[in-house]
Amino acid sequence: MKIICIGRNYAKHIEELANEKPESPVIFLKPDSAILPKNIPFFIPPFSNEIHYEVEVLVKINKVGKHISPKFAHKYYDTVGLGIDFTARDVQAVCKEKGLPWEKAKAFDGSAIVGQFFPKEDFDLENLSFQLQKNEEIVQDGNTSSMLWKIDELIAYVSQYFTLKKGDLIFTGTPAGVGKVEENDILTGTIEGKQSFQIKVK
Repeated sequence: MKIICIGRNYAKHIEELANEKPESPVIFLKPDSAILPKNIPFFIPPFSNEIHYEVEVLVKINKVGKHISPKFAHKYYDTVGLGIDFTARDVQAVCKEKGLPWEKAKAFDGSAIVGQFFPKEDFDLENLSFQLQKNEEIVQDGNTSSMLWKIDELIAYVSQYFTLKKGDLIFTGTPAGVGKVEENDILTGTIEGKQSFQIKVK
């Protein structure tokens, strides 16, 4: 199983980090060891003083596919969920400044929260609202209508480079509002009002 992450897929998030708008989806990977086990707190790693939350809609692939056409991409997933791509922003800044890969900042152990999945038929995927609350305050409020590349487009694009296999996860990008986590924060993710996850930061 692999975790495929899409960066810079919401214009306002690109603006808030002063990044350049990409001409095609930005892809990076996390290993399966990045997934935080269920019912375990997220521990701020000792190598970073600036861990940021980034809430994202997730897609779980349900069968093998390669060079998938956008019009058939919907056949490769049955469920959508919500998660967090934790980012060591200070480490990432150094990597970006030196033109180095981001893996140390994005793919460390516990850096991927994977919440509950729901049948995709329950939602309008073109207009899917989702939120992240930190200590009961909304900090990210997103909608898939603001994606630069929609879910099916992402699946088709990613499959040009990587064979998609059953159980693979795609993190589809984060909206604006990313920010730093602190010890004892409670992070709660909801998708159309349904809670997908809640974790505590240690």
